[in-house]
Amino acid sequence: MAFANPTQPDPSVMDNGLSLAGMLLVATPMLGGTLFGQSLIYMCSHTPDGGAMGLVINKRLPRPDFDDLLEQLQIEPVPPARRIGLCAGGPVEEGHGLVLHSAEWSGQDSLRITDNVALTSSMDVLQDIAQGAGPQDALLAMGHAGWSAGQLEQEILQHDAWLVVPATRELIFGMDHTVKWRRALASINIDPARLSGQTGHA
Repeated sequence: MAFANPTQPDPSVMDNGLSLAGMLLVATPMLGGTLFGQSLIYMCSHTPDGGAMGLVINKRLPRPDFDDLLEQLQIEPVPPARRIGLCAGGPVEEGHGLVLHSAEWSGQDSLRITDNVALTSSMDVLQDIAQGAGPQDALLAMGHAGWSAGQLEQEILQHDAWLVVPATRELIFGMDHTVKWRRALASINIDPARLSGQTGHA
């Protein structure tokens, strides 16, 4: 499945209501030493009046593993016919799981974010995956990141906390979480070694 690479938005037009849903946020050194240091966030929703919500997609969650989670949710079979990775999706509602997945599969409560990516909070997607079916690409995030109205714009435009990067299939669903942050920066020709606390906009 091919993922479109949307045009890199100019942060200066965010004041005019441009949505960042379907894009990636890359943490700059301004967030070093915080919970979001070197985070890569896939934006699931963003509206000027309603705030924003996204999933951290490069912080592996070691426990519970996928098998343990299925057992807790009483989803069979265990061991499953197929497994997906678990991420620490953010500090909001850390006990609540959300499955980010390719959009050729759709189920109960699925929300289509782009033509290629959807989000599902119901257990039917986990049931299908456990049985060896379900979406081609998927990851399970526990918790999410959230911003109130205007907060994300302020973090990007005034504090240089985030760079905005087009999403690709590999950046979203690639299993090597340790390299996603650097690969996201490389996709906009930024060398992480040259980043400083005074990072400008991409």
